[in-house]
Amino acid sequence: MALRAVSGEDLAAAVNQEFPGAVVDFDEVSAWVRPTRINAVAGFLKDSPDHDFQFLNSVSAVDYVEYFDLVYHLTSLKQQSSAVFKARIFGRDNLRAPSVYSVWRGADFQEREIWDLMGIHFEGHPNMKRIMLWEGFEGHPLRKDFL
Repeated sequence: MALRAVSGEDLAAAVNQEFPGAVVDFDEVSAWVRPTRINAVAGFLKDSPDHDFQFLNSVSAVDYVEYFDLVYHLTSLKQQSSAVFKARIFGRDNLRAPSVYSVWRGADFQEREIWDLMGIHFEGHPNMKRIMLWEGFEGHPLRKDFL
């Protein structure tokens, strides 16, 4: 059986009802939340019986040069649904975002990989160190400005 994809508009409405102003934009498939609200939104989407997103499929990062998007893909087996929320982080230096490790333990290696390859540090992560490259490696090789 296929999962029902929660639209970005429906996800934005649910999140903004719980956290007014937390959503800054949405499209057909995604809702963008303020980076400072990532952890609160993640906890709400996991713990709310109406959503019950117990499974974090993936968290990834996309470098658009002017900014980075963090992309969270979620699944609810009880609700037979999936959802995508994103957070936009501006800048190139000292990038930080809250960790969702406390919400989904599966974020552990994924956040470490993003730190290692893209340079986004996840605050509150219990073991934020490189996972693919050696300690002391300079730079983050999946960034578009990496030479």
